[in-house]
Amino acid sequence: VQLQASGGGLVQPGGSLRLSCAASGNIFSVTAMAWYRQAPGKRRELITSITSSGNTYYEDSVKGRFTISLDNAKNTVYLQMNSLLPEDSAVYYCNAEILNRRLEQYEYWGQGTLVTVSS
Repeated sequence: VQLQASGGGLVQPGGSLRLSCAASGNIFSVTAMAWYRQAPGKRRELITSITSSGNTYYEDSVKGRFTISLDNAKNTVYLQMNSLLPEDSAVYYCNAEILNRRLEQYEYWGQGTLVTVSS
């Protein structure tokens, strides 16, 4: 299974970006997907997650600004980020819990996409 993330870039404070992460390979179903981020010198942190049934979690600092969504048919998770702040600058990683065709569940990570919020 591979996770391919895209959509990062440079944006001004107050702007928006949309990240996407597509899972491909030996997939029976996606159990859950999530976005983490890691700023320079800091630990990687979970910011939002979504289950295949649509249950979501948001870390306090992104509530009301970020929206996670999951297209089960495309095995793709999206992160709509609005009202971006300089402190949102980080490498964003997608994470997935996937059931393969042997009904074995594994966790996978994408390669990371850089988001820079700066004027």
